[in-house]
Amino acid sequence: MKISILTLFPAPVRAYLGESILKIAAEKGKVGYEVIDIRDFAEGKHRQVDDRPFGGGPGMVLMPGPVVAAAEKAREGHEAGAPTLLLSPQGERFDQDLAEELAQRPGMVLVCGRYEGFDDRIRDVLDAREISMGDYVLAGGEIPALAVTEAVVRLLPGVLGHEESAREDSFSLGMLEGPQYTRPRVFRGREVPEVLFSGNHAAIAEWRRRAAEERTRERRRDLWERGEGAARAED
Repeated sequence: MKISILTLFPAPVRAYLGESILKIAAEKGKVGYEVIDIRDFAEGKHRQVDDRPFGGGPGMVLMPGPVVAAAEKAREGHEAGAPTLLLSPQGERFDQDLAEELAQRPGMVLVCGRYEGFDDRIRDVLDAREISMGDYVLAGGEIPALAVTEAVVRLLPGVLGHEESAREDSFSLGMLEGPQYTRPRVFRGREVPEVLFSGNHAAIAEWRRRAAEERTRERRRDLWERGEGAARAED
C-alpha cells in the first residue's frame, strides 16, 4: 500500500510516520509513505494557499489551485482504486468498518484541511470523499490523517506481531474489547480475575466474551443496540 498525505505542515507528519507501528510497517515493506507540501504547488513568491471567502465571513479558505495540483501530482504515483480523501468535519464519520474498507485498497491520498476549510470545488474536481473524525473541529487535518493512516496500516497483513490483535480490537467484532490485565496479579487491592489463571482456554474465551458484552452495554449502548452485540449474545 502507498499512502500520500498532503499538508501545509509536513515536518510533524513525517515525524509521526517515523515512529512505532507505522515505522515498523514501512520497514517490513507493507506500506510506503509520501508527504507532500501543498505550498510547493502554490504560485507567486509568497506561495499563497488561502484567501478570503467570497461573500464575506471570518477566516480564510484553502484555494483550489494548489490543493488540486498537489493531489493530481500525488495520484500519478498511485494505482487505480486508490481514493482521494479530504479530512473535514463535514465528512462521513470514520469508523472501523471504513478502516477495513480502506485497508483493501492499493493506497490512498489524504488531503489535510486548514483554516476555514476547502474551497468546495476541490471536492468536486477531485471527486474526493470527505472523512470526519467526529463532531468537533480541529485546527487542521493532520491529526485526523494520521489517525486514518494508523487505523488502516495496522490492519494490513503482516504488520502486527499477532494477526489476532486486529481481529479482536474494539469495534472489529461490533463490540468494545473486554478488560485486559498484566502483572502484578494484585494492584492496590484489585485482583486479576481468577479464571485467567485457570489454563482452561474455553472458560477464558467465554469470560472474555461476556466481559466484552457487559462493557459494550454499559459504555456504548449505541453499539449494543445496533443488534450485532445482542445477536451474538443470543447465539
